[in-house]
Amino acid sequence: MSEQEHSKILIVDDLPENLQALEALLRHDQRVIHQASSGEDALALLLQHEFALAILDVQMPGMNGFELAEMMRSTSRTRHIPIVFVSAAGRELDYAFKGYETGAVDFMYKPLDSDAVRSKVNVFVALDQQRRETARQMIALEKSRQEQETLLRELNQTQQELQRSLKMRDEFMSLVAHELRTPLNTLFLETQMRSLQLKRGNTAAFGPQQMEGMIQRDERQIKSMIRLIDDMLDVSRMRSGKLSIRPAQVELMHLLERVVSDLSLQAATTGNSLTLLPHAPVTGCWDEFRVEQVIVNLLTNALRYGCGEPVQVSVERDGDLVRIDVRDHGKGIAPADLERIFEPYERGARNGEPKGLGLGLYISRQLAISHGGELRVTSTPGEGSTFSLVLPCTEHPVCAEADA
Repeated sequence: MSEQEHSKILIVDDLPENLQALEALLRHDQRVIHQASSGEDALALLLQHEFALAILDVQMPGMNGFELAEMMRSTSRTRHIPIVFVSAAGRELDYAFKGYETGAVDFMYKPLDSDAVRSKVNVFVALDQQRRETARQMIALEKSRQEQETLLRELNQTQQELQRSLKMRDEFMSLVAHELRTPLNTLFLETQMRSLQLKRGNTAAFGPQQMEGMIQRDERQIKSMIRLIDDMLDVSRMRSGKLSIRPAQVELMHLLERVVSDLSLQAATTGNSLTLLPHAPVTGCWDEFRVEQVIVNLLTNALRYGCGEPVQVSVERDGDLVRIDVRDHGKGIAPADLERIFEPYERGARNGEPKGLGLGLYISRQLAISHGGELRVTSTPGEGSTFSLVLPCTEHPVCAEADA
């Protein structure tokens, strides 16, 4: 048992020999005895320690034992401490009655009966040890309860996350099946049509012009499936930390001009106009393929949800940062959805029809972060949206070594 777990006993007497004799009588390896030669000294000790028992001499100069007991009973800190009075006065003075009135649990007369004193003190020490053990058990129970509550919360959270993951998995599999079915069905129907033409001997259906159309249609469907698979692989690489970024010197305006030119035909087929505002050359150390992937995704979304209105691309250089803004004039995005759309498998909708797996913006933001940049959006419902890709233009060690 540590010293902190020992029961403390306070003995108060104005005569040193009485204190020494009483301490010798009560001494035990599981007890700590504190002596006080006056009521004032006793009060100071009572403020410092938690006592199992206080043995007070009645007749002391200054503050006597009864007055000290009344002081102890007047405060919550010491009110619970059992008090035993000791007196050398005759029984005819009826001190015992007054002692019990002040809240004492016992009254003993001098000369003390050693066996009786030890027996009574043992009882109070045992009660103190029991109280301490009960308090320790209560603390342990409370700690255990809190740990159980924490564990229960964690289990509930884990269960919710598991249920959400299962739901996302089921939705994801459904989405993949839906998105892959369309190009596969198209390819299958094309194959059936060609097989039917061959069986009929209709070789005119396979002339140069017709073959070119067939090849173009096949390429579109195959590219659509490859894009879906690439998106799924990118998400898997990001979550496992295996997505690689290969930085090199890139001239941004040339990249944007190429992407805008490639998508202009798609924009024209949907009735949109796609414009890149002029800007001076901007050079940075980026992964050109990944930056182009982000820009293509932003422009494709702008054309898809832009309601046939013009889409504008602009570049703004600010110190060591460059910002590429892609602005459309479509329906815009509700404030509550501005962050949701960057979560995986969250999709926008046009005419109530979901488009894609909902991975494009999630992948794009992760790619921006991988470059030390960011991808953000501002939008006003009914007025369109602006997606901003911010990239650092500071020199990268890989590019610096390449230049050297």
